[in-house]
Amino acid sequence: MISLKLPPIHKFVGLGLSSLLLLCLVYYAVLPFLHWAIWDAVWSGSSRESCHSEGACWVFVTQNIELFTYGFYPSEHRWRIHGVGLGWALSLLALRYVPTWTLRAWLALWIGTLLPYLSWKLLLGGVWLPSVETSQWGGIFLTLVIAVIGIATSLPLGILLALGRRSQWLSLRLFATLFIEVWRGVPLITVLFMSSVMFPLFFPEEWVVDKLLRALMAVALFSSAYMAEVIRGGLQAVPRGQLEAASTLGLSSVQSTVLIVLPQAIQKVVPAILNSFIALFKDTTLVSIIGMFDILGVVQSASAHPDWLGYSLEGYLFVGFFYWSLCFAMSRSSKRLERQAS
Repeated sequence: MISLKLPPIHKFVGLGLSSLLLLCLVYYAVLPFLHWAIWDAVWSGSSRESCHSEGACWVFVTQNIELFTYGFYPSEHRWRIHGVGLGWALSLLALRYVPTWTLRAWLALWIGTLLPYLSWKLLLGGVWLPSVETSQWGGIFLTLVIAVIGIATSLPLGILLALGRRSQWLSLRLFATLFIEVWRGVPLITVLFMSSVMFPLFFPEEWVVDKLLRALMAVALFSSAYMAEVIRGGLQAVPRGQLEAASTLGLSSVQSTVLIVLPQAIQKVVPAILNSFIALFKDTTLVSIIGMFDILGVVQSASAHPDWLGYSLEGYLFVGFFYWSLCFAMSRSSKRLERQAS
């Protein structure tokens, strides 16, 4: 006779209870939320009077979408933002698809030097373009500026700090260690307050440093300390035999580090690097505390307007969806990089 071996009874009980809890969650939480956010929501209109139902009033978002995107940047000069975004997109696509390493090196030099400078000058204005003060920058535009500059500067600075912490030169090793431990031991909000309030006190009054530039420096230095520890973990994971093999080939210590050890170290910690980038991207919301109108600050300002009192929840959901969508895209990019590196 064929005997059937059934799973223990407690597994059936556990599966039944978990399924019942899931059904209760869907019925009492998910379905009411979907009714409020989608089916009973108001999607079109010109004022709060259009929101007559008990559902979400997405009119608040649609009527303020330009404010949420550009902040207070003058509408007649928003072509500058579009031009900068197009320039960065084309440059990054070209860097990915150019066939030769020589062209990639020139493109990397362009992206790392001239493109950021020209982008900053175009957005800020001056000379033959009207000036647009950074106090008028805001919304998604400002959030992306802080995140992109923080990410682009934290990786190379983190690599240098990680190499410095492993250096044989005592002075360099002590400096890198002290820098990393000090910045890692201080909350980012404290660093932003110091850059906004205390930093100008140490310089003469005629030395005026833009508030946004100070915040960018604070974010970049803070995130580079965390990135340095990520890179250092990757460096420690590379076997020492790699250096010994490189020395037998006649390579110097600098050549061995740059050409052999560092690429392997970065490959090993790609998920941790992307995780640090995601954390940095989400930490950009802290600049609203020092009076900068990023996407969160702009939504808070708009929801406090008398015409839209009581609809802040829709604004915060919009902010949450914005951050989730970009963080999810970065996570998927990390998976793709891992597959390509393996």
